[in-house]
Amino acid sequence: MADQTNESGGEGPRLLEHEYDGIREYDNPMPGWWLLTFAGTVIFSVIYLFNVGPVGNGKGRIADYEAEMATAAALQPATPSRPAAAALLAMASDEEAVEEGEEVYQSYCASCHGPDGGGLIGPNLADANWIHGGSPDSVYNTIAVGVLAKGMPPWEKSLTPKQMSEVTAYVLSLRGTSPTNPKPPEGEPYTP
Repeated sequence: MADQTNESGGEGPRLLEHEYDGIREYDNPMPGWWLLTFAGTVIFSVIYLFNVGPVGNGKGRIADYEAEMATAAALQPATPSRPAAAALLAMASDEEAVEEGEEVYQSYCASCHGPDGGGLIGPNLADANWIHGGSPDSVYNTIAVGVLAKGMPPWEKSLTPKQMSEVTAYVLSLRGTSPTNPKPPEGEPYTP
């Protein structure tokens, strides 16, 4: 780049007219290659913003995103269907399923419902009254989705469907038992 004429008329860097606190500034323009690079990035950002498909590979970033999300959804396992009420009732009379359910119950549920189902923070599970329904489907659903308003977390992300079925079987097997220190009945009576 050729030097510009300075104030004295000679060749060299040119001083700008303004002065601030006794400091004067040279006029040093940006190099041409830098200005072209900057202009190129501005043009690219406009094209990227409007998602012009034919520019670059593919149909555009939004179409690529949607295709990747569809692929990911296809790879996810299907949501398991809930077990039928008859299957849950059959599990409630199966000793092995009830024992497995008791282990899970003691690990996750006993702190709120008591080790014998008599209720502590949570309701009594041994009486005939149920707040959210006493059918096998209702009990399984309450375990799966929880009752956040009352402090019960949803267990479907922590427990497997098999574990939730076993816990449901154990809870159903508690009906009619005599806990040591039961809470008073809450909810509506349910007769199977």
